[in-house]
Amino acid sequence: MLHRMVGDLMTTAVVSVRRDTGFKDIVQHLAEYNITAVPVVDDQGRPIGVVSEADLLRKQESQADPGGHLAAAHLLSAERAKAHALTAEGLMTSPAVTARPQWSVVEAARAMARHHVKRLPVVDDAGLLVGIVSRGDLLHVFLRRDPAIREEITTEVLTRTLGLDPGAVTVQVTDGRVTLSGTVPQSSLIPIAVRLSESVDGVVDVTNHLRAVGDGTAQALSRGPAATPSKSSNRHRWGP
Repeated sequence: MLHRMVGDLMTTAVVSVRRDTGFKDIVQHLAEYNITAVPVVDDQGRPIGVVSEADLLRKQESQADPGGHLAAAHLLSAERAKAHALTAEGLMTSPAVTARPQWSVVEAARAMARHHVKRLPVVDDAGLLVGIVSRGDLLHVFLRRDPAIREEITTEVLTRTLGLDPGAVTVQVTDGRVTLSGTVPQSSLIPIAVRLSESVDGVVDVTNHLRAVGDGTAQALSRGPAATPSKSSNRHRWGP
């Protein structure tokens, strides 16, 4: 199976700041590079936190309405400290939630969801910052073309992995939506073929119209959104 990794999708020209970078300098970095957050690194280049637009806006959020119509927002002590911070060290959310270049898209997406973040600094084995990956970067796998998806399902899933006769199964792909039809030797292979097809990069949905040889009734099953694939030890990278 061929899967793109975080290292294939991340931005390597990372804009970062030091812990003593001032408030206005951080704002200028975000505006200059058209980004919404910036990692904070120590003297060795290891990420120790992230400053986002939300962190910076605590300063405005803590103030009373200039028109006198609304009282100042009630902030927790940690949020109040950010509202009065002047440097990245006080503004940042820490510790930094990081990813590794060899992570799959699934691993990165789950980390973002679990920690409620929109981006992950990417570190090497020494913990040094080597890139940053965002939600938008992860979505790039769905830009993969239909012919490439069809070729991988036919060659890698059906022929090499399951040992099926490619002439017995038809694979149709339209806008990432896959339809499998035809016959397989055993009914037990049907859910396996569907599950592996769902795990192919760029697949949005799989509809199953496969049936086992000798079955009088087609085992048709209309599937919902592609299931989340499990981590596989035999994944490799594929080029754009």
